[in-house]
Amino acid sequence: MPATFDVRKKLINSMDTFSKSRKRIANFILDNFDSAPFMTAAKLANVVDTSESTVVRFAVELGFEGYPEMAKAMQEQALHSLTAVQRLKMANETIDRNDVLKSVLKADISRIKETMDDIDKGTFNRIVDKLLSANKIYILGVRSSAALAMYTGFYFNLIFDNVHLLSTTSASEIFEHLLSAGEGDVMVGISFPRYSKRTSKAMEYMGKKGAYVVAISDSVNSPIAKWADSTLIARSDMTSFVDSLTAPLSVINALIVAAGLKRETKVMETLTSLEKIWDEYQVYEKDDQK
Repeated sequence: MPATFDVRKKLINSMDTFSKSRKRIANFILDNFDSAPFMTAAKLANVVDTSESTVVRFAVELGFEGYPEMAKAMQEQALHSLTAVQRLKMANETIDRNDVLKSVLKADISRIKETMDDIDKGTFNRIVDKLLSANKIYILGVRSSAALAMYTGFYFNLIFDNVHLLSTTSASEIFEHLLSAGEGDVMVGISFPRYSKRTSKAMEYMGKKGAYVVAISDSVNSPIAKWADSTLIARSDMTSFVDSLTAPLSVINALIVAAGLKRETKVMETLTSLEKIWDEYQVYEKDDQK
C-alpha cells in the first residue's frame, strides 16, 4: 500500500460497492475521522455492531495488509487536520496519569525505534552528500520546529562555512533572505504537526529556484514533503500538549555526526580555534583547581 494512500477518498469513492456492514464501518470512520483512526479493530467493530474479523477483512479489501496498516494510514491523515485541542484530547488518553514520567519516556523510546526501522539509509546518505557539496545551506523551522532548526544551525556552523538559519518571524522576510538562492544550494525545511504553511511555501519557492530541497517531517504525506527532493521521516506523535521532538532530534543528530565525520579535519580545526577563544573570553566555567 503506498504511503500517500488517501483512505477517506477511497471510502467515499467505494461506498456504493460496500455491503451494509461495510457501509456502517465506512460511514463511522468518515463521520469520526478525529477518533476512529485511533481505535483498535475490536473497538471499531463493537461501535458499529459488527465482528472484528469483518473490520479486518474490510481493511484487506481496501488494499491494506491488515487493519494495523489501515489504522496507521488513517492516523497520518487525521494528524494533518486535527486541531490542537483534538490532538491534546487524543494524546491524553494514552498517558498513564499514575506514572507520567515512565509513560512519556516509553513513548519516546517507541518513536525512536519506529523511526530507526522506517528511515531510508539511501536517502539519508544522499542528503549528507548534498549538504557536503552545497554552495549555501538554508535551514527553516518555525513554531515548535524552530528549536530543531536552531539546533541544526548551531552544529552545522561548526562543519560548514555557508549556513543560513532563517529565524525571522516574517513570511516576507524569509523570501527576501532566499532571493539569491539557486542551483547548487540546499534548503532544509523542518515541520511537524500542525504543519507550518510558511515553511511549505518557502520550500516550494526554493524548489522552483533550482535548489535541492530536504524535508524533515513525520510523514511522506506532510505538506513539506510535496516540495522536497528528499524526505527524512521521524515519528513525532504528540505527548499531551507537547510535540514530541525526540526522534526528529535523533535524526538531526545523525545528520550532524555523519557530515562531521566527512569533514573531520575541518571540524577539529574549528573546535581548536574556538577552544582558544572560549578560554580567552571565559565563555565556559572551568575547574581551575590544581
